[in-house]
Amino acid sequence: MYYSIFAHDVKNSLDLRASARSAHIKRLQVLNEQGRLLLAGPNPAIDTNESGDAGFTGSLIVAEFDSLETAQTWANADPYINAGVYEKVEVKPFKKVLP
Repeated sequence: MYYSIFAHDVKNSLDLRASARSAHIKRLQVLNEQGRLLLAGPNPAIDTNESGDAGFTGSLIVAEFDSLETAQTWANADPYINAGVYEKVEVKPFKKVLP
């Protein structure tokens, strides 16, 4: 089943993100290689794809896991958590309908 992982950044998280980005992306690449990643990306703090110094307010990951508990455990191990990027992380079942 798919699960949505929505993470809320702390304020001024840009430098914290930079410090852990490579490890964060590496974990997502593993999910992608396993065919389990539906989508992933950050939420720019301003209304543009190039947020620059404005940074980000959070991230959304939708991926396949065996259970809610497994998805939560995976989310809790994100390098962005250890780096202090995320203030709060919500994991919920997700039903893909379209496309």
